[in-house]
Amino acid sequence: MRTPEETVRAVAAGVCRLIRGGLTAAEEEQQLDDLAACYAERTDVRHPFSPLGDVPLDSREAVRRHFAAGGRPVGVERYDVVDDRVLTTADPELVIFEFRYAGVVEGRAVTVPCIFVVRVRQGEIVESRDYVHHLASARAFGRLPALTAALSTAQVSPAG
Repeated sequence: MRTPEETVRAVAAGVCRLIRGGLTAAEEEQQLDDLAACYAERTDVRHPFSPLGDVPLDSREAVRRHFAAGGRPVGVERYDVVDDRVLTTADPELVIFEFRYAGVVEGRAVTVPCIFVVRVRQGEIVESRDYVHHLASARAFGRLPALTAALSTAQVSPAG
């Protein structure tokens, strides 16, 4: 069984593998399964700073769909977890994972700061609040114009 630190690190590393691409269809499916397996069957994952509103992910399958959605970015030359540290709390299930995704996309250096506040029980994430710099992410992958367009027409749902 993984520790809370091992679990949060496994998720971030798995996201990097997906973003870097170059996987066969079977390898991508396996990576999605591996990522989903880091979460409990019933979970509560939220992205409170999501520009289009927080859509809670309440199951392992919802988390898997989240990781599978949106297509893979193109032109990713490197994408890794850097400047990472896991902060423990008085509650042995609760950790804070502070890090940056950093890499090179289409020849440009990119960085996406993140802080995850995660509760891990028996090696599975049962609750997570993922604070991702969504604008930095959209900029990194050339999705800022699409995000801007979506924001101009969307009705943002309140954080739940």
